[in-house]
Amino acid sequence: MKFIYPVLLTLLLLNCTSEKNDALRYEKETHLKNIKQLTFGGDNAEAYWSYDNTKLVFQANNPEWDTECDQIFYMDAEENEPGFEAPIISTGLGRTTCSYFLPDETIVYGSTHLDDIACPEVPERGPGGAYVWPIYEGYDIFRANLDGEIIDTLTTTPGYDAEATVSPDGSKIVFTSMRTGDLELFIMDVDGSNVVQITDELGYDGGAFFSPDGTELIFRASRPKTEAEVEKYTSLLAEGLVEPTDMELFLVNVDGTNMRQITDLGNANWAPFFHPSGEKIIFSSNHNSTRGFPFNLFMINPDGTGLEQVTFDDTFDSFPMFSHDGKKLVFSSNRFNGGDRSTNVFIADWVE
Repeated sequence: MKFIYPVLLTLLLLNCTSEKNDALRYEKETHLKNIKQLTFGGDNAEAYWSYDNTKLVFQANNPEWDTECDQIFYMDAEENEPGFEAPIISTGLGRTTCSYFLPDETIVYGSTHLDDIACPEVPERGPGGAYVWPIYEGYDIFRANLDGEIIDTLTTTPGYDAEATVSPDGSKIVFTSMRTGDLELFIMDVDGSNVVQITDELGYDGGAFFSPDGTELIFRASRPKTEAEVEKYTSLLAEGLVEPTDMELFLVNVDGTNMRQITDLGNANWAPFFHPSGEKIIFSSNHNSTRGFPFNLFMINPDGTGLEQVTFDDTFDSFPMFSHDGKKLVFSSNRFNGGDRSTNVFIADWVE
């Protein structure tokens, strides 16, 4: 009997620990366990892993960190305590977006600071109160180290250049640009040379990521078809705006061939990312919603079959990225924020 009690005590402690670590997980979220909250307050989003899975780079607008609009920060991929302050990478000037690690732990990100050191004006809602994204002309793509020193300016073409992510081998960058008059995908070398246009169909193409083998791109896109849809899209774009409420997911080879649509769900389907196996794609969607939210995470096969819901928050889950070894998932969420509307970064163990 003397050996039974220690075993029972150990099991009890393990159970308590499991319950504590699952306090941020909903019951139906069977692919996730041991969820940890990494930021506390403000707007924190688009957190992406370093190649060694030890760090996360992300954008945040947190008044307690003296920001007036989104800036780029990084943090260790460990559990943080409320009140911590992440080191800043961006200049603190202008507005930034879409940062991503390279293998040498430098960072690429978009920023408007060369165009104007002030935060750009946030647009009003679109016609009929529609939600819109600003496409600031001042965005260019920069490369910086973890100390915030800008190493290189990768784009200099007038107009929007942003949404940069890096190929698995660290040799290529995919990004979205307005340089041809529409929002298209381009690929360039990591020094900004050898720019090649990938997409050319009318509509917003953005948020692209490479497949694990580097041969394909997964991205979100709008495809206005009717005369009214085309007029709405082009008139908003002329004002530097995009209405992101009707988007589907597409796959294309890195040379621009074999374009195919893999979702046809309606509403907004976006923030896609490949599982490291290449066999699944995780993304955010509000296709089940009639009021704009909730957004939750879903998985789908690259051929468009096998749709499965992954998260079950009642407001917002998005920006998922698997660690490079596939053991962890990072995402942004409004879950358990006490109603203060903050968006925070979470990591979880991934359960197949």
